[in-house]
Amino acid sequence: MKPVRRSPTMADIALAADVSPMTVSRAFKSDSAVSEETRSKILAAAESLGYVLDSTASNLRSQKSDFVAVTIPSINNANFADTVAGLTEGLKARQLQILLGYTNYDIHEEERLIEQLLRRRPGAIVVTGGRHTERARRLLGNASIPVIETWDLPEAPIGHVVGFSNAAAVRGMVDHFVTQGLTRIAFIGGDADRDTRGTDRRAGFIAAMQAHGLSVSRLIAAGPPPISMREGAKAMGRLIDTMPDTEAVICVSDLSAFGAVTECQRRGIGVPGRYSIAGFGDYEIGAVSVPSLTTINPFPRDIGAKAAALILDVLDGRQIDAATLRIEPVLTIRESSR
Repeated sequence: MKPVRRSPTMADIALAADVSPMTVSRAFKSDSAVSEETRSKILAAAESLGYVLDSTASNLRSQKSDFVAVTIPSINNANFADTVAGLTEGLKARQLQILLGYTNYDIHEEERLIEQLLRRRPGAIVVTGGRHTERARRLLGNASIPVIETWDLPEAPIGHVVGFSNAAAVRGMVDHFVTQGLTRIAFIGGDADRDTRGTDRRAGFIAAMQAHGLSVSRLIAAGPPPISMREGAKAMGRLIDTMPDTEAVICVSDLSAFGAVTECQRRGIGVPGRYSIAGFGDYEIGAVSVPSLTTINPFPRDIGAKAAALILDVLDGRQIDAATLRIEPVLTIRESSR
């Protein structure tokens, strides 16, 4: 049987560098009692042996952590990837790492992940959205670390917030279409019980339509999130078949909007000639599609960057009270609407 290889230890480094294990420990802590010559010799030995410092024990002693926990609903969504990228870049200077949890748009899975992540004593935790189970709220509220809710403006924040109103963003889209003389407007979205941000966008659509005295009967469910191009195409097909007099369509995301545009092209229907179609998220695919997609840019990377800056301010004592940092989404008009 092939022997199991073990990881190198500080004792191995001490032997290789001809110093005591205590000196190795001090060298990794940048203790001034260790000369630069000795420290360089120890670090060279560690590099040669492939040693990786185990920070778990020191973290427990100091009650400080070198990572930030983050929960996101989707790992293949470009918007959430950009938010994580903004977080990562903002925390890199302090050598804080991201520990990622994937909720799959399930608040009960989010609750389970929050409990597991908090057991690892993160320096802070960032969650997507402002709706959670009651137990998840209690766990976060009692965590004694910075809690940042993102991508939303919750009515009862747990701690800090970096986000925007999804409902207000879509109301702006409805207002734009109405000013263009379009009144028979539909909304394509996902399962209202799972995608809370999608639910807010749907609610914003309904509120805006009612404010204009228009019918809200054109609501097309596209299935459980995340809503893909395929689901968007199928939903658009149902809309064309059942309510062909529709003039404009607002989709819950750019991916579903791209699918809707593709279904129109498949049927030889002009966009924006027959239908005006808009998405949400300002994905790259929306800018390069033909026609390019009208959309709403929520600045996902800025959400991550602002959350990172807020975490550092809290950890350094510069931010004491709970803060709400608002992101202002921008309506971007492109070729898919008139």
